[in-house]
Amino acid sequence: MTRLTALGKRVLSSGSAQAKMSAIALQRKKRLGERITMVTAYDYPSALHCERAGIDVILVGDSLGMVELGYSTTQPVTLDEMIHHAKAVGRGAQSPLLVGDLPFGTYEVSPAQGLESAYRYVKEAGVDCVKLEGGRMRADTVRKIVDGGVAVMGHVGLTPQHISVLGGFRAQGRTAAKARMILDDALALQDAGAFAIVIECVPAPVAAAITAELEIPTIGIGAGGGTDGQVLVYHDMLGMTTHPHYKQFIPKFCKSFVDCGSLVAEGLEAYKAQVQSGAFPADDHSPYKMSAAELEVFDRMLAERKQGSADVDERRAKIKRRIGEADEYETVGLYGDQGSSQEGSRS
Repeated sequence: MTRLTALGKRVLSSGSAQAKMSAIALQRKKRLGERITMVTAYDYPSALHCERAGIDVILVGDSLGMVELGYSTTQPVTLDEMIHHAKAVGRGAQSPLLVGDLPFGTYEVSPAQGLESAYRYVKEAGVDCVKLEGGRMRADTVRKIVDGGVAVMGHVGLTPQHISVLGGFRAQGRTAAKARMILDDALALQDAGAFAIVIECVPAPVAAAITAELEIPTIGIGAGGGTDGQVLVYHDMLGMTTHPHYKQFIPKFCKSFVDCGSLVAEGLEAYKAQVQSGAFPADDHSPYKMSAAELEVFDRMLAERKQGSADVDERRAKIKRRIGEADEYETVGLYGDQGSSQEGSRS
């Protein structure tokens, strides 16, 4: 649990005060050799847990399309959807650095488009900075956004938004030539002004080499322990759910630190069984009481209502019988063979 100090800092259960994390503070962590913790989360409860645990960075990732919205890739996610979730995360976490993923199609057309999307993110969702995928081809966009006043986190290696080009969610940098390309991408992003870079799904020696070359922090995911920090999806690390693009099991690089999914399933099954058996709710779960006098008055009201309802029902039945008789009389001889026979009988 946390509490607020007079200066507005969060105090963790360990007793240490947690100031608001910033891009500059992350870079300082790299210089001091302090490891960076980052979690991808999408809603208020998740953010609140990250806040209380003292997580450094929360990424509102476009992976919410698969984890929260049921898409098969990240590509369908819109900026409006990202802003909606980022707002909820911001209400749950004040201390971590809040990073908003720019979704597919919101920054690729031009650097100006990227800046406009970043401005929307900051103004409407209150994120501290944005993240975008791609290396050298996105350097101009990073520079434009940074020059416009918004901090940018880069992303190299596996870039899920480019699944159409990559041919699937495949590890990157497994040859020397491709590893060098990823390093060049990271250096280009640093030169363009990115304050940190995510490195996803590359061999550990490649990520370690990139980390050693860069002055800015690296955050690894499936990239070994040689990066300056690590990021995992909230639901994956807690064993809560599975992703379609990971073939219905948790990614190989992910460690589940607790098996919440089994507990959730157990709880839901127990709930269903107790409702069906009548065990829930018991008297302990029906806490709202009525005085004996009020209950007696209410019972009398119900009895009077039943008597009144019986009278009303009888009146309605009589009306329906009259209407039915009238309808029967009026419809004789009007349709089909009935009509022809009736007309013939009158001639």
